[in-house]
Amino acid sequence: MSNAFVGDPATTTPSRLVLPFYAYAALSFLAAALLLVTMTAAFGTHYFQPHTLALTHILALGWGTMIILGASHQLVPVIIEGVLYSERLAKASFYLAAVGIPLLAYGFYTFHMGWPAKWGGRLVILSVVCYLINLVRSMRQSKSKNIQAYFVLTATCWLLLTTLLGLVLVYNFTFPLLHADSLHYLPLHAHAGIIGWFLLLVIGVGSRLIPMFLISKYTNTVLLRWIFVLINGGLLLFYLIFLFYPVKEWFLVPTVAVLAAVMLFVYYCFRSYQLRLRRQVDEPMKISLLSVLMLALPFFFLMWIIGLLLFADQAPSSIVLAYGFVIFFGWLTAIILGMTFKTLPFIVWNKNYYQLAGKMKTPNPKDLFSTPVFKVMGLAYLAGFLLFTTGILVQWQWLLLPGAVLLLLTAVLYNWNVLLIWMHQPTAPAAL
Repeated sequence: MSNAFVGDPATTTPSRLVLPFYAYAALSFLAAALLLVTMTAAFGTHYFQPHTLALTHILALGWGTMIILGASHQLVPVIIEGVLYSERLAKASFYLAAVGIPLLAYGFYTFHMGWPAKWGGRLVILSVVCYLINLVRSMRQSKSKNIQAYFVLTATCWLLLTTLLGLVLVYNFTFPLLHADSLHYLPLHAHAGIIGWFLLLVIGVGSRLIPMFLISKYTNTVLLRWIFVLINGGLLLFYLIFLFYPVKEWFLVPTVAVLAAVMLFVYYCFRSYQLRLRRQVDEPMKISLLSVLMLALPFFFLMWIIGLLLFADQAPSSIVLAYGFVIFFGWLTAIILGMTFKTLPFIVWNKNYYQLAGKMKTPNPKDLFSTPVFKVMGLAYLAGFLLFTTGILVQWQWLLLPGAVLLLLTAVLYNWNVLLIWMHQPTAPAAL
């Protein structure tokens, strides 16, 4: 068994700093799924309304961002072959976000852009700043530099821009800071987060984790550099077009650039799969690899939206809602569902058994959670995702509720397995 993800406990990030991020993310996923069950009717209205905004930010910040921050606090020291600069900054990043996210979500849910939303936004920004300082200082004191570290660093800069823009949009509801309303500038905020933060970081981290967990010898730094340039170049071009030359046809150019980067990443994962040494692929890796293919869905809907804007000047809200849904409950959730049970068991195993490895018989990391529960979770997730997505597109409410219930079941089973890992106590090891 490889400990490449976690490393030596003497030099890697302590599990007490990492585990709270995972727990918070799991509870956020459960909260989002519960909210989804109660608000299925909202998916027949306009996408820019209070409950949808609250749900989106719970998923984007509480679910996606928190678990990424937790995993990256563990992984970055491994990538840079160094140590985390500051435990205090890691704790500050967690606590600031943990308080700020529910305040922000509450502000959106009630659509009251007063102190809860504003303080929530400020605290989230401070959390990102703490993480960014920790990341930069950790990289500076390390002698090892690689392309994955620059993916993470650049993605964090996009995250900071995303949160700053978000706070400006919140203020714009009560103070006219911008030339137009907040809805007009929403694409800048949304795509800085979706492409600059989530896509860039997931590809950077995934390019390290997927070959690692497949035990694959494949690597291609040149290909990763092209992906890095295409994503960042495409997003910067999108900003330039939006702000200075908003001709609809031109938005196809950055879209194609980012799509090309995604296709190159799919090829990277395919080659990693082909050259794997471990022939049998476990269930968490199957869902992780499926999430790579699910990247095609957001681009399908994005091209659909651009096409409608070119010929009809507007896109139906159902298609825009489906676009957001397949990003947050689709691609992003799928990769988290898979990678949680490839990373979290290693972290807990490392805490309990690292010193005993090779001396005593110890459990395998995959034994720390229930595989049957994981399989049921995966089936419930796929069925719920397909039902709900179809329900959004055809506007059939009778499909939305069962889809939401299945996604809630997914969240319950996910939390069950996370709790099993969290509560695991080391057993008395048997001699080899």
